Amino acid sequence: MNLFTTIWKTIIILLSFSSHRYPLLVSCNYCGYVTVKPAPLFLLGSNLTVYCHNTKCSQAKIFLVLNGVIVDSAERVSSTTTRFHVVNVRTPLSIVHCKLRDGSWSYIVGGLDLQGGRPPDKPENVICETQRSSHFINCTWERGQETHLPTAYNVSVSRENGTRILLDQVQNAETIIIPRAAMDEDIKYQLTVTAYNYFGASQSDPVILCVNDTVIPETPQIVQITFGNNSLAALLQWNTTRSSEPLRSHVRLRADNPSWETGNATDLSEGLIQVRRLRPLTEYEFQVRTCHTGMTHASTPSFTCRSATGHRSLCSRWSSSVRGRSNGKGPSQQLHVWRMLGNLGPNGLRKVKVLWKPPSREDYSGEVQQYKIFNEKIKERTCAAALSQCTVQVPEELQAISVSAVTSYGASPPADVPLRHSGESGPVLREPAPAENGSAVLVSWLWPGRAAHRSTPGGELLHYVLEWTSLPVAELQWQQVDKDQYSTSVTGTEEIHIQSPIISNSVLLHHIIKSRGNWKICPHDIIL
Repeated sequence: MNLFTTIWKTIIILLSFSSHRYPLLVSCNYCGYVTVKPAPLFLLGSNLTVYCHNTKCSQAKIFLVLNGVIVDSAERVSSTTTRFHVVNVRTPLSIVHCKLRDGSWSYIVGGLDLQGGRPPDKPENVICETQRSSHFINCTWERGQETHLPTAYNVSVSRENGTRILLDQVQNAETIIIPRAAMDEDIKYQLTVTAYNYFGASQSDPVILCVNDTVIPETPQIVQITFGNNSLAALLQWNTTRSSEPLRSHVRLRADNPSWETGNATDLSEGLIQVRRLRPLTEYEFQVRTCHTGMTHASTPSFTCRSATGHRSLCSRWSSSVRGRSNGKGPSQQLHVWRMLGNLGPNGLRKVKVLWKPPSREDYSGEVQQYKIFNEKIKERTCAAALSQCTVQVPEELQAISVSAVTSYGASPPADVPLRHSGESGPVLREPAPAENGSAVLVSWLWPGRAAHRSTPGGELLHYVLEWTSLPVAELQWQQVDKDQYSTSVTGTEEIHIQSPIISNSVLLHHIIKSRGNWKICPHDIIL
């Protein structure tokens, strides 16, 4: 009982102390009000003056909070009013609170919601369209920058003599539907769009409107998407209501971004379009629209009147979206290939060890499944994906064999391996130049007395093949070099010791030519 009595005595003392010294502490929240000049509804960018009116405690310190931030520019106007200046307010929706501070406590005197806005921009790019089968005309415009206020748009349609036939209003919109029956097909009308809100009004330029000029093709529908074995292209099949004019289709697409891109497309026939340059294994969203071929409002003599939007092509609206996933990409580049010729057997067949470099990983999707070696005169040979060489037997008279990499999504173009020497002269190898760190040797060559090397006396130059071996015994190494190059580096070679009787390395350069459909190899060697 003593504890209970003590608690009540303490509460009574605190309340008595508060009511004598700080009467607001008993009822301190919302003990005043807030006013704003010029008004709580203001033009964005304006300077505002906020007045905090305290009706119960004239001695306490008042401060202002705007959108959670304290405003320091306090100016005492009277014992109950404090003024604050807020400069260049650009937040459309703001909240101000006037507060009292008492030690570590603060109390709300009053609050107010502020609404900023701006007058409407002039409506621009007014466009009216309808489809031949539609009973309505759809007119759209661009509103301009956001007003942040309720904004009405009055759409007026009048005859040339000024007689108004239609007046309609929409709120905060960029489109309106006009009944087609309210207008004659071949008569000119004038359409204006007027926007207005609390801060002002703005009117569009008049648009000369003729119903016949607004007719656009029917909206097409995509009925099928087909991705071929080559994932870089897709076929889109679409249909629409039959048009009396020839139509040209346009495609837009998007994958992993919100923005639409114009598709690299070709009309194969009406209703069938090919889209190229796609990425493999990618989810795409496609839309199609159609346009009258080469037709614009200003250039169509069959129209009886001209609209102010005569520069626009007569195109349909975009179709509904259809999604599809592209296939994987098969390799598009030939393999780099070479060979080692073996001895001729008693059966008239020669052993050939066929060598290749794996395809570049960026050139295909999926995995390499196998390699195949083929020619119409020999049985096709398949080799495991992990291998980089295979041995086959071929007739002695065979000019070349072909090699392809087979992947999950297709095979690479055949790369021909020439098997016969031409016996013709070619470039001369220069003295090799070792690298500074000794880990590589620069090998270069030149064509004596010949500036142009793209064609040789024996045929067209295709590329070079450089092969080398290191001693003691090491596996043959080789490299294919582009026909426009005159040098390359050989890595992993051993240092040459002059006092040693062993020749450290030998290099052999071949230039590959093709003449009248036959492959030829022209070898030239040098000792390192």
